[in-house]
Amino acid sequence: MGRRSRKRSTGEGATVERGATTRAERDEARRRRAQELARSQGGRHGRGDPRLPAPWGPFPLTELVVLLAIGLLIGAFIVRGERGRTMLAAGLLLGSLGGLEVSIREHFAGYRSHTTIFAAAAGVLTIVVVTLIVHPIKLWIVALIALAMFCLTFYLAREAFKRRSGGVGFRAGR
Repeated sequence: MGRRSRKRSTGEGATVERGATTRAERDEARRRRAQELARSQGGRHGRGDPRLPAPWGPFPLTELVVLLAIGLLIGAFIVRGERGRTMLAAGLLLGSLGGLEVSIREHFAGYRSHTTIFAAAAGVLTIVVVTLIVHPIKLWIVALIALAMFCLTFYLAREAFKRRSGGVGFRAGR
């Protein structure tokens, strides 16, 4: 079988033999097509965008906080007593804050919706605060207050995401 010459389109309607362009010209054409595709997809962020930048720049603060949380959680299982419980609580709190920070940045930039995470965090925080402030209180009252806070936070976070994302109520991970 002989070798066939393949023709391809240049985009302007003309066809060119396979070896008629240089590699640099083909790379430039690919780059232009990718830019046009990104513009046509609309939105503030295209598919290939890296993670949104942190306000403190390239310093890996969130990653260090999560690493510290992991260290505290491991230490909590080694150390017993009151100090172990304190390490466990601090590890859980720092790990939650590390994840919540990334969620806040992505949500309020209109990149991904984290509405349920915010509503759940507000509900848990409400349970803790109500239980600490009004100690002898029935469990069903605390649950109703937390449910009301969950619903209010869910609504407000969804509306904030709609404003930031250009009207889209939900945008999942890519």
